[in-house]
Amino acid sequence: MNSQEVLEQITLLALETTAPGGTPLKTLRADQIRGLASRYNLPERDIELAALSTGVFPLRYVRNQRTYTSDDQIRLLNASAAIVGLGGLGGSVLDILARAGVGRLTLIDGDRFEEHNLNRQLLCVQPCLGVLKAEAAGRRALEINCAIQTDVHPVFLTAENAASLIGGCDVVLDCLDNIASRFVLEEAAQKNAIPMVSAAVAGVMGQVTTIYPQDDGLQLIHGQRTSIKPHGAEKALGCLPQAVMLVAAVESGEALKILTGRTGELLRNRLWVADLATNMFEVLSLG
Repeated sequence: MNSQEVLEQITLLALETTAPGGTPLKTLRADQIRGLASRYNLPERDIELAALSTGVFPLRYVRNQRTYTSDDQIRLLNASAAIVGLGGLGGSVLDILARAGVGRLTLIDGDRFEEHNLNRQLLCVQPCLGVLKAEAAGRRALEINCAIQTDVHPVFLTAENAASLIGGCDVVLDCLDNIASRFVLEEAAQKNAIPMVSAAVAGVMGQVTTIYPQDDGLQLIHGQRTSIKPHGAEKALGCLPQAVMLVAAVESGEALKILTGRTGELLRNRLWVADLATNMFEVLSLG
């Protein structure tokens, strides 16, 4: 494969459009990217990366432009994120990261969809009842963005498999539904030197925090690991869809800041909390 020839074809096929704000922008449509990938026997992601390297934006990412530069979009396509738990939070996080263009998604959950998931879990539709959540997530990711890679693991997270499952990822998103498993994931992220974004929902309330390997992390919220309750408030209060979607957006936003390097003010050693019943939103200092 002649890389120069690929770049020449990208330049030849590029279409003129306008970016947000009205500035001229060159783009490639999904069918053009697919055609070049087939012609040169390359992954579609490689074609997108080549296009971005010349300032040509894949059309699917045009509305990211002006907030994300070509270099930011390249960083996302080269990045890897693990989503652990693919229920309410995890399904919505998956949608956001796939649409943003995160190049590799590691999807971990051993559970299957049940009817009581329908109220809040984006991946759960009636024909999917009984289907493994991880497999549904893998299909959904590629339906959204066929240029990304998915590593599907239909298994439950354990102390024995956690470190190997998330190894090689750039960020881990904790979308689990119990506190004990969160601590297992945090320990695995620390062993792999990977930042973790942790989120939880109960009723119409939610919280998000970002934890780097050297941080005290979850113990600042839940206390010592040996004294924690196995489940959080979600078991008593349930989970409402509006809270799930909101918290997933904040959690995804933290991960995207980490992956692009546009960290701004991360929720590190801080806890974002929201209560939609009272429209209370607050960031608490931890420690």
